[in-house]
Amino acid sequence: MASEATKTVKTRFVIISDTHTAELRPSDDKSHAYREPLPSSDVLLHAGDITIAGYISEYESMVDMLSKADAELKIVIAGNHDVTLDEPYYEKIGKRKFHRNMGEDLEVVREMWTGEKAKKAGIVYLEEGVRTFTLGNGARFTIYSSPYQPEFCNFAFPYLREEDRFNQHAQNPIPDHPKIDIVLTHGPPEGILDQTSRGENVGCEHLLRAVRRCRPRVHCFGHIHEGWGAQRIDWLQGRSVSLPVDRQQILDNRCAYVNISQDAGDNPPEGRSKPLTFGEETLFVNAAIMDVNYRPVNAPWMVDMDLPIA
Repeated sequence: MASEATKTVKTRFVIISDTHTAELRPSDDKSHAYREPLPSSDVLLHAGDITIAGYISEYESMVDMLSKADAELKIVIAGNHDVTLDEPYYEKIGKRKFHRNMGEDLEVVREMWTGEKAKKAGIVYLEEGVRTFTLGNGARFTIYSSPYQPEFCNFAFPYLREEDRFNQHAQNPIPDHPKIDIVLTHGPPEGILDQTSRGENVGCEHLLRAVRRCRPRVHCFGHIHEGWGAQRIDWLQGRSVSLPVDRQQILDNRCAYVNISQDAGDNPPEGRSKPLTFGEETLFVNAAIMDVNYRPVNAPWMVDMDLPIA
């Protein structure tokens, strides 16, 4: 639905992460929100950890699942488990650590995500950097993506915790506001939906500083399965609100829903249906499908937002 006054169009996103090769449950399994089919959307975002260990057979399963999803555009990044998509890491460490030196064909892996079959399915694989997309509804948005996270158990896409990948002097820094609409990273920023089962906040302080400077409409990530959820941060007031969820609605709708578009009104529960002011607020979403025990019990997130018309 386009708005002439503001020259924006309401656009629907479905967000998932940390699927770890878990296929959708059958449609009649009402005990799981993560079931067939994925909710329809304009854009599907996958924030990494597509697989358990980057096997070609795992990617085949996930490409097939994403190909069937009802979305015009399906944006995918890798995560620390997708070891064969971090080619330098795989040759140095990953092949020996995960595949007993047998090795997967990295050219085949890359072709699966960037080749003609993926393109026909609307799948776009992103590495670290900035891309702009225009959708069929006229919406135009710019996204910053990065599969990297602080070093974790010698897995893929690592950086040292003291390293700043995201701000000034980094190779691919996150741009300042208002250049970015959506930030898509595998790892979370420090203190936001990043708490482990041990009570530790393990997000990246440099990513938080960059997102505070960038102030995107939405920042999506996963990595910390226990952190599934959504928060709204008001940068001007320094206020954070965790969004409540209704478990039964989630199961019925196959997703947790947030409306931050201008037609959301200002209805309870707080923050879940309320217009977002770009530049003043950011919606943060941890969309990890797996729980800490690697059971696909968490729901996809659906977010309606206003985007500028191209």
